[in-house]
Amino acid sequence: MAENEKNGITAVADGIGKGVKATHGFIEEFKKFISKGSVIDMAVGVIVGSAFTAIVNSLVGDILSPVLSLLTKKINFSDLKVVLVPASEGMAEVAIAYGAFLQSVINFLFQAFAIFLFVKMINKIREKAQADELAAAKAKEEEEKAAKEAEEEEAKRRAEEPVLILREILEAIKK
Repeated sequence: MAENEKNGITAVADGIGKGVKATHGFIEEFKKFISKGSVIDMAVGVIVGSAFTAIVNSLVGDILSPVLSLLTKKINFSDLKVVLVPASEGMAEVAIAYGAFLQSVINFLFQAFAIFLFVKMINKIREKAQADELAAAKAKEEEEKAAKEAEEEEAKRRAEEPVLILREILEAIKK
């Protein structure tokens, strides 16, 4: 093998080795990034968020929208439009479909209201849990205080007990 060929092969092998080391470093860096708590928390948030979206969509579509439909005498807002150019042979109708926009606004308001209700409910549950924790902590503190007072009373009684015994002995001797 000629010297130039050996140098070329060595250069290629060195390049491959550096590429493998760089890839290994990249993989290690990716492992560190993915195992951080914030990334895991974000992934859980995305999953819970998509499940929550399904709940909100069902609430809006299956419960609130039918109620609105009853209140508006079953008007389908998405069909409302202003026709600019009527349909003719070979040309489709040109219209401003403001009803679809109006329906999107109504859906948004329903979804925002549904999320508001969920957040309000969750906040009440949290407040109740915090109040329960506070009450439990206060009860525990009072219980500990009562136990400490009882211990102090017992210690005081024990400390006075020898004095009482000595007094009884002294009185017995005097008789």
